[in-house]
Amino acid sequence: MKRTRTYAIAGLAAAGSLLLTACSDDNSGGSGNGGSGSGADIECGEGDLNASGSSAQAKAIDAIQASFAATCDSIAVNYDASGSGAGVSDFIAGKVDMAGSDSVLSEEETADAGEMCADGPAINLPMVISPVAIVYNVEGIDNLNLNAEVTSKIFAGEITSWDDEAIAELNPDADLPGTSITTVHRSKDSGTTDNFTKFLEAAGDGAWTFGTGKAWSAPGGQGAPDSAGIVSAVNATDGSISYVDGPDATANNLNVASIDSGFGPVELNADSVGKAVEAAEHVGEGNDIKLELDYGLKEEGAYPALLVTYEIVCETGLADDKIDVVKSFLKFAVTDGQTAIEEIGYIPLPEELRAEVETAVDAIS
Repeated sequence: MKRTRTYAIAGLAAAGSLLLTACSDDNSGGSGNGGSGSGADIECGEGDLNASGSSAQAKAIDAIQASFAATCDSIAVNYDASGSGAGVSDFIAGKVDMAGSDSVLSEEETADAGEMCADGPAINLPMVISPVAIVYNVEGIDNLNLNAEVTSKIFAGEITSWDDEAIAELNPDADLPGTSITTVHRSKDSGTTDNFTKFLEAAGDGAWTFGTGKAWSAPGGQGAPDSAGIVSAVNATDGSISYVDGPDATANNLNVASIDSGFGPVELNADSVGKAVEAAEHVGEGNDIKLELDYGLKEEGAYPALLVTYEIVCETGLADDKIDVVKSFLKFAVTDGQTAIEEIGYIPLPEELRAEVETAVDAIS
C-alpha cells in the first residue's frame, strides 16, 4: 500500500524552489497577493485529509502535498494509491474524504455517493493532466515523428524495421537505421494502456484493430509489468519503442516522439496538451466538471494522447471539521499545486478550466 503524508520540512524545502508566498506563522493560511492561479488566500483547516484512488496521479499528489505543507502544516494528507476503482468504492462507503479517479463517476456511482454526500451531490473536479508519451531508444535518432496510423502498425507488428518507408516519410531528414523494432507494452492492466489504445483506435484511421482497455491485446512484443519495467526495457534495448506517462518519461530522460495529426509534428508540452484539453467537450453541469476527450482530435498544435484524472468530493454535506481541510488542499492543488506538478512532467490545467475548477472548490460547503 502506497501512502503519502505531508511533512513541514519537505514542504519548506519545496516552498523555496517554488517561491511560495503563502506561509504564515499561525498556519491559518496566507493573506498575500494571490490573484488568479495563486493559492495565497487559503484558510487552513486542521486534521487529516484521507483520500485514495488513481495511481496515475500519485506522483502529482506527492508533489502537491510536499509544497502544501508549507502553507497548511496543520493538515496531514494521506493518499492511498490503490487504484481508481478502489478509491471510488472507498469514497462511496464513506471511508475517505476524497477520491482520485481516472474517470468520472457513473450515474450509478453518483447515486450511490448520496449516502456520503447527504446534503448534496458528489462532484468531479479535473485536477491532474498526464500525457501519454511514446518513448523510444534508437541509436543515432534524437528526434522522431510518428502519427497514430504508423504507431498502430508498429505495435501491431506490421512495421518491423526503423527504416521502413512509412516511418521515413514522416522523418525525411533523419538517417534511420535498419534496426529491428522491439515494441514494449504493459503486461498487467494499466490505465496508460487504456488511454494509449484509445488514441490509436480514434486517430489511427482504422490501423488499430485490437480494441481498447487496460489489458494489452495485440500480439507479439515484449511485456513489462509496470512503468519501471517499461523504462528498464527501453533503456536496455536499441530499437525499442513503448508508451509511458509523461512524468515517467521526464524522470528517466527518455526520448519522446512527436505526434503528427495532419498538421505536422507536435511535441509533447504544456501548450500542445493544453490545446487538446481545451477542445474537450464539457458534459457536466454546474460545479460538476466532466470532460469528454477527443482522442482523434485533428487540430493544429494539439497533442491528443493524454489522460485527465479527477478529484471526487462532496459539493455539500461534508462534516464541519472536514470542510476547510478538503477545501484548502483542493484550493492549493488547483493554484500553486499546478506549478509543482508541471515540474515533474504533468501538464497544468489550461487557465479557463483551472479557473472553473477553482470556482467549484470555493463552492464546497
